[in-house]
Amino acid sequence: MYNKNVIYNIALYNYEVYSITMISKELLKGSIKSIVLKILTQHERMYGYELTQKVEELSNGTIKLTFGALYPILHKLEDDDLVETESEIVNNRNRIYYKLSNKGRKSALEKIEELKVFTSIIQKIIEHKA
Repeated sequence: MYNKNVIYNIALYNYEVYSITMISKELLKGSIKSIVLKILTQHERMYGYELTQKVEELSNGTIKLTFGALYPILHKLEDDDLVETESEIVNNRNRIYYKLSNKGRKSALEKIEELKVFTSIIQKIIEHKA
């Protein structure tokens, strides 16, 4: 029986088919901040639901951020002056938009680079043959 938390890579007729059933919360937890910062670098402003949908779209549905995971990160980014908020009434509801501050843009670039280096190192470890 296969572990559902593992990413399976199956070679089939010179095409690589990826069957990803789930990415563990532990793997995702340390990357959410960097993912959010990266997405915000590409958009002037976004609201929470919009961010969750963009992450799901970019990950082909393999990463589904819950509001319980997203909003604490957004609030921490706001507390650290990395994002600024704008409030707007949409359909009689208050919608909070998040956008990067100048400090947030700098931090985003650093976090993105840090994540690139980290994933590169992990890839080397995974591919190492003894």
